[in-house]
Amino acid sequence: MKTVYKAQLLQKRKWRIRKKVNGTTERPRLSVFRSSKHIYAQVIDDTTGKTLAHASTLSKDLKGTLEEDNKVQAAKKVGALIAKICKSKKIERVVFDRNG
Repeated sequence: MKTVYKAQLLQKRKWRIRKKVNGTTERPRLSVFRSSKHIYAQVIDDTTGKTLAHASTLSKDLKGTLEEDNKVQAAKKVGALIAKICKSKKIERVVFDRNG
């Protein structure tokens, strides 16, 4: 009997979601990844395979303004930063990819 590992289940869930969620030029995909210490967000055009915008807690704009303990506030600041970058590049609407 095979043992299904947690990472394999996560990968299956990601593939299932990605089959349904696809970013276009008019409405790119917003992909969010959260590790134990940081949060990353990027806006991707899947038709050309290019990243249009990205932000994370490691970004130079946020580096000194984040508190170590408050991950919720850090995530809000990353969200505000990616929204600001998208507005400057005239991206109004996105498809949300929760990344598994």
